[in-house]
Amino acid sequence: MSTFTLHQGSAPLLVSCPHDGTALPDDIAARLTDKARRVPDTDWHVARLYAFARELGATVLVPRYSRYVIDLNRPPDDASLYPGQNTTGLCPLVGFDGEPIYRDGMAPDADEIADRRERFWRPYNEALAAELSRIRAEHGGALLWEAHSIRGVVPFLFDGPLPDLNLGTSAGASCSADRQARLEAVLQGQDDYDWVANGRFKGGYITRHFGDPQNGIDAVQLEISQRCYMDEDSFEYDEGKAADLQIVLRAALETCV
Repeated sequence: MSTFTLHQGSAPLLVSCPHDGTALPDDIAARLTDKARRVPDTDWHVARLYAFARELGATVLVPRYSRYVIDLNRPPDDASLYPGQNTTGLCPLVGFDGEPIYRDGMAPDADEIADRRERFWRPYNEALAAELSRIRAEHGGALLWEAHSIRGVVPFLFDGPLPDLNLGTSAGASCSADRQARLEAVLQGQDDYDWVANGRFKGGYITRHFGDPQNGIDAVQLEISQRCYMDEDSFEYDEGKAADLQIVLRAALETCV
């Protein structure tokens, strides 16, 4: 069974949702705490939120498995993306609340982590590379849109509430200045959501690794505070909130396409 689903589109746009997956292999689920088996740190409903992107001709890549199996948006060597700050790793041992996700003595060892990297991490990132190569060959360039969301207040990871919309371009290294300016103009032109560019979230491994604006590949990450489109406690999708947010998301993607 494939570890991800891929919808190939016709536009120079690839939407990646690396933390949307919720599945857990049985052998891993049996070792998690009761709380962790609910996979609370999922980027809930992100693929659903961006379903409209297919209408724009986007290619969409969505994993099947939870970030608790392996984090597809972390470097394969597990180097910290934010040195000196609390974070979670390639195969997380703690959740966003800082609490262990494995029962005592049941965390993966180095061999298991290496196996997960081959089984889950590598196929997703190789698919990203292949699709970006295909899109650039067909269109002369490509935009990689990293679609993420997170609970709006997570004290273990950052102080205070996050802005509603958090745009990351690796401080301008992963995206052309023109593209970033157009995206910021969209965010500046709406009044419903507060936003920041390259604040707490500057883009994860995928944005930083694949973004290559000098060679025609722009990569951006948008981290959305989940309060904007769902109930953060029940994890339920809110159709009304989501519809309002999709107006802004569509405008952002349309200016890119």
